[in-house]
Amino acid sequence: MNAPVEANAAADLPGYMESVGRRARSAAVAMGRAATAQKNAALAAIAAGIRSASASILEANRRDVERATAAGLEAPLLDRLRLSGAAIEKMAAGVEKIVALPDPVGEVTDVRPQPSGLRIGRMRVPLGVIGIIYESRPNVTVDAAALCVKSGNATILRGGSEAIDSNRLLAQVVSHGLRAAGLPGEAVQLVESTDRAAVGLLVSMPKYVDVIVPRGGRGLIERLAAESRVPMIKHLDGNCHVYVDAAADLAQAVQVAVNAKTYRYGICGAMETLLVHADVAAVFLPQVAAELTARGVELRGCAATCALLPQAKPADEQDWFTEYLAPILAVRVVDSLDTAIAHIEHYGSHHTDAIVSRDHVAIERFLREVDSSSVMVNAPTCFADGYEYGLGAEIGISTDKLHARGPVGLEGLTSEKFVVFGSGQLRR
Repeated sequence: MNAPVEANAAADLPGYMESVGRRARSAAVAMGRAATAQKNAALAAIAAGIRSASASILEANRRDVERATAAGLEAPLLDRLRLSGAAIEKMAAGVEKIVALPDPVGEVTDVRPQPSGLRIGRMRVPLGVIGIIYESRPNVTVDAAALCVKSGNATILRGGSEAIDSNRLLAQVVSHGLRAAGLPGEAVQLVESTDRAAVGLLVSMPKYVDVIVPRGGRGLIERLAAESRVPMIKHLDGNCHVYVDAAADLAQAVQVAVNAKTYRYGICGAMETLLVHADVAAVFLPQVAAELTARGVELRGCAATCALLPQAKPADEQDWFTEYLAPILAVRVVDSLDTAIAHIEHYGSHHTDAIVSRDHVAIERFLREVDSSSVMVNAPTCFADGYEYGLGAEIGISTDKLHARGPVGLEGLTSEKFVVFGSGQLRR
């Protein structure tokens, strides 16, 4: 965006946010009408624009990283902020993958005849205007924009102040791609102001914004959930569990547990607590502990765990609640499937939980009784991802129960309306 817009944002933030919302609402109408071919053309232009602007994007990102480093930004956030040529190519390729996904908008399903002669069905439609609030990761600017474009929505993006130069340039590339396909560039807008008050205004504009998607730490999301007057698609944290049942294939269980924890420590689908049935603990725990400690994972265990594993530190009550996002794992020996399920219900975050077992009755009970957005059987929790679920990409993961739950892809960015087909019937 240009300098006058930035100046307006600083001089009159409420007025600026009002104008952003008004433009987004207008653009959402055009996006809702857009044909699949037109949206795909915009996405193709965006991917090409990202590649052609690669050098400029890297330079903008260098400035962001330099400022963030001087400001003392934590190393994990710096890592998320930093872009490379490979990361930029991955962004462009990700947009192209969304082109290949089916367009959910306009799909009519469940058409059923009624005694009146009417046929009643459901049509999938865009949500409208989606506000996305996120920290550090410039790639979210492109990923979120592309998903919103394909699903026929307009979006207002509010990234972290540490990534402002990167986000600004990426948002410009997206807007140019939209205009190249004959769609309104205002369908994707970046909030230019780095003032935190802009976030409070964004979540308080139900007239212009239909849903908020926050992506960030627990503190940010708790604040937004308390302040927002707009519905949210969110999860607070990912305190994920793997339960190794008495009937588990222990060799498989070792592989699943190690992968669930060490695939990537910083993702919300990483295992944070390992639950092990007492019948197999004496055999299983030394095996899995050897693999985990060799990878530098610190173990914090219950009394039974510490008795079996000299390297384990005693866990306290808070450990069972903690999403570490680090090479630390809480381990508890349980006496039954019931105890494992009760532990997950009490301490978990309803994100992703897994059972390793060959007992079909235990598996069915775990699937039915564990109330999480993803429940897995003989697979690591780190698979909780829109790409791995065949959604192509995700805008986030929801642990809420209304509208969208689990990884949220294109379909999660739409809702349904009833469509009714008649031939002149009258209600008597």
